[in-house]
Amino acid sequence: MSKLVSAIQQNRESILEDWLKNLKSAVRRRDLISEHDLEAQAAEIVSAIADVPPGTTLEDSNASGWQPLKEMLASLSASRAIHGFTPSETAIFVLSLKPSLFKLSRETWGDDAVQLFKEITTINDFIDKLALHTTDAYIQGRNQVIARQQEEMLELSTPVVTLWEGIVALPLIGTLDSARTQVVMESLLQAIVQTNSRYAIIDITGVPTVDTLVAQHLLKTITAARLMGAECILSGIRPQIAQTIVHLGINLQDVVTKSKLSDAFRLALERSGRKVVRQEKAIPGTSPAAPRGI
Repeated sequence: MSKLVSAIQQNRESILEDWLKNLKSAVRRRDLISEHDLEAQAAEIVSAIADVPPGTTLEDSNASGWQPLKEMLASLSASRAIHGFTPSETAIFVLSLKPSLFKLSRETWGDDAVQLFKEITTINDFIDKLALHTTDAYIQGRNQVIARQQEEMLELSTPVVTLWEGIVALPLIGTLDSARTQVVMESLLQAIVQTNSRYAIIDITGVPTVDTLVAQHLLKTITAARLMGAECILSGIRPQIAQTIVHLGINLQDVVTKSKLSDAFRLALERSGRKVVRQEKAIPGTSPAAPRGI
């Protein structure tokens, strides 16, 4: 084991005491962390550095002996991010350990300038790498949160609505890409099975543009629904979209299309053997008027 690690082990209490003194006067966020929690985090880091396996040195920060320390710092970074700390504030928390370790080096090798310079350089590089590790952990954790939120938003943005017994509708809003098409397809097929529906309306009124890629995604969804025994009706075909489809030469001849969702719903009702009629309001004292079909 290196002399530096041995010195840290023998002086862990004084290092922690000096570090806490610097933390409380410089980088503590009293609005985000209590004094007790700050002391606990600092004590865990000092212990993780001092309790490394024999043969572990600060020069090799990638050694397996430092893995518990890195895992603890990653967890600490994620926890601090949840509580409102920025990546730089967590990095500064780790970097603030340097003066305490520099002080230990001066007290231990103050009479040997060459050795002192060597140990201070080693400490500086080691702590810098730990601080960068906390930043990387923060970014990785944030990316995971963003990816999970995107998945949840995709699921929320593709609701399948039961319009009538045996008839479901899927209103689409926004751009269709490969990832969202997969969610759309899964949601629609699951709803078809759960509701035992024979008709599915895909409404693209909220889709801003339809290009070849979007049309392919729609056709895949319609084909998958047909394989499940449901007939699909594509609604929301605006004049601009109709012109684009014709211009691109997209083949929708096998797909039933309607300009409005209400028209698609009426068609689905008719094909399922149903009919909606309007009941005229009867005038008091007169016989009810006959219903008028719509």
